Amino acid sequence: MKIKKILLYFIVIFIIANMFPNKVMSEDKERSSEKINVDARCAVAIDSNSKIVIYEKNACELVPMASTTKVMTTLVALKYGKLDKKIKISSKAAGIKGSTVGYKADEKITLRELLYGLMLRSGNDAAVAIAEAIGGSIEGFAKLMNEYADEIGIINSHFETPHGLDREEHYSTAYDLAVATSVAKKNPTFNEIVSSRDVDGKEKGFTRSYHNINKILWEIPNANGVKTGYTGKAGKCLITSAPVQGNDVIIVVLNCPKRWKETGKIYEYIDKNYDFQKLYSKGDRALELKVNRKNLRLEYEDDIVVPVKKGCKYTSKIVKPKKINYTVNKGDKIGMICIYEDGKRVYKNFLRASNTVKVRRLLNWTF
Repeated sequence: MKIKKILLYFIVIFIIANMFPNKVMSEDKERSSEKINVDARCAVAIDSNSKIVIYEKNACELVPMASTTKVMTTLVALKYGKLDKKIKISSKAAGIKGSTVGYKADEKITLRELLYGLMLRSGNDAAVAIAEAIGGSIEGFAKLMNEYADEIGIINSHFETPHGLDREEHYSTAYDLAVATSVAKKNPTFNEIVSSRDVDGKEKGFTRSYHNINKILWEIPNANGVKTGYTGKAGKCLITSAPVQGNDVIIVVLNCPKRWKETGKIYEYIDKNYDFQKLYSKGDRALELKVNRKNLRLEYEDDIVVPVKKGCKYTSKIVKPKKINYTVNKGDKIGMICIYEDGKRVYKNFLRASNTVKVRRLLNWTF
């Protein structure tokens, strides 16, 4: 009798455990992650690929961001400029205040070299020269910055300058800067620049050599960027990119007196408390639907690797359309995969059709 009760107990437990599909692996609640207090007005850490927020403090507060602005300056320059085109340094660029490389009026410098001066030395003179060459003026370049920000989903920022010196209507958020950096890091030229510690001018064919003032490249093992910043209003700022378990994490701290230490604290917190897990592979079949009596196969658009926090429960859900009464072509985005952490959505991405299904007349299918 006792054996039957024990068997019945385990059967019930097994049924309950399998009532909730699509569970993502996580640690036991007893191994709950530690908490940290970061001495910064605003801070955020995101996984560069999935853009999942791993840590945040006032991440969406509008604040001045100093020379971290130059990430967006570089993005716009890489989009519209020609790297090997020489740019003449104007007297306005040569006379700008704040941190400079020391370019002289009438010098001719390639855009490629100016970007090294911009990101390694935080050269405001490089920023003005780039803006004048690509946008026609600082104002014209700022317009390009704001337009491109909209394109990549940065909606809580406004740019007035390419260098980040304090202006009333020049502001961003820690989260927006992290997103901009994740976009920039998809560009090999950007990665090469911001990860460089020292650049020999002769080897590169530049007019001078450059030493990177970003100490985080020496503070965190394998850190690969990105940008420092400081003004009176913005305080000390820093955007960092560093791998955790082979996955780049973007860390932003704004108005942070001990930016190197606090960035290191966030990095260690993530390394100790998160495991990166690959849930689905690009091209794997996600779902099959009936459209006009034919099978429409949906697949994952990208590899889905997410940071899983110890002590949290993760689930996934596929959101599918109720009706499809139109032709679907291979590659079309249909439906969505969503990942939830303790019931809160932390990730979403489209699914795509892996085959074409044609609909030649109006049909009304309900799924």
